[in-house]
Amino acid sequence: MSTTVDARGLSCPQPVLMTLDEIKKVDKGEIEVFVDTDTSKENVSRAAESKGWQVKDVQEEGEGYRVILTKEIVK
Repeated sequence: MSTTVDARGLSCPQPVLMTLDEIKKVDKGEIEVFVDTDTSKENVSRAAESKGWQVKDVQEEGEGYRVILTKEIVK
């Protein structure tokens, strides 16, 4: 299951808030977050990790970044 958060063009804290809203909706899986600043990339990554998600990958996408977040439920 993969969902997408497109926060390009938004300034902090909006990308973080959008990512945290998506994290609340899904308890596991993968979330792709698109941001366009280094600050947003770092803040989104830190916020996700604080909620138990892992940053699987960060890729440059045009003039921004695609941050891949993952979480698996441990049984």
